[in-house]
Amino acid sequence: MTVDVYGDGPGLLMVPGVMSDAGGWRHVARAMTAWPSVSILNRRGRTPSGPLGDDYSLRTEVDDLAAVLEQIGEPRAIFGWSYGGLIALLLASERPVGHVIAYEPVAPGFGAAALPSLRTADDLGDWDRSVEIVNRDVSGFSAEHVELLRSDPVAWATLRQLSEPLYAELRALSQADIPGSLGSHAGLVDLIIGEDNLDRAPYGTSFEQIRRRLPDADVHRLPGQGHLAHVDAPAALGRMLDLLVRS
Repeated sequence: MTVDVYGDGPGLLMVPGVMSDAGGWRHVARAMTAWPSVSILNRRGRTPSGPLGDDYSLRTEVDDLAAVLEQIGEPRAIFGWSYGGLIALLLASERPVGHVIAYEPVAPGFGAAALPSLRTADDLGDWDRSVEIVNRDVSGFSAEHVELLRSDPVAWATLRQLSEPLYAELRALSQADIPGSLGSHAGLVDLIIGEDNLDRAPYGTSFEQIRRRLPDADVHRLPGQGHLAHVDAPAALGRMLDLLVRS
């Protein structure tokens, strides 16, 4: 795995989720000013990190994150988005982590209904279809939203590449269990939800499954945003993360 680093000193380590890589979080990282540094993990399955591997599971992701901490040292906090939020919380189920911040962490089973169609697309190497499925059948976005994405050839090419590990990642999520100790070794847990997703499927309802497991966590709402705040409002998300710096 590779790590992109902005700044110096113990700061915030970011763990992106599916359909996302370190490059997709650079605008959020550059918008923050309160953290001494921001490091962004490029999870396996993304260039230039290595492939997922034949035995890929969420266990792989947790072990990878632990290995990165051994490499770069303990950050002041770990921030995870979506699938990355669950990875960070699972790590904090097993070892001490000073502070976990998770933006709409997804629960096991999220997106499982789309697995058969994603498997077909994966078998065929049809990444255009994979992008359509994750946007329409998993995220619930409109056909117009997909066509708007497709109208930008550069952005669409990036999405096609990011969709290559998608089936394996959602399959791993469908097979995962949430331990009763979820996040129990974290000194602090902050959960963030986009205000537009409150009580709404699929992201708000999945978030609520995780929130119920973490009764002591502080919950923060990002006004006017949904799941893709890092794309739609990176400065606003950066400001919220700045406010969560703890001494």
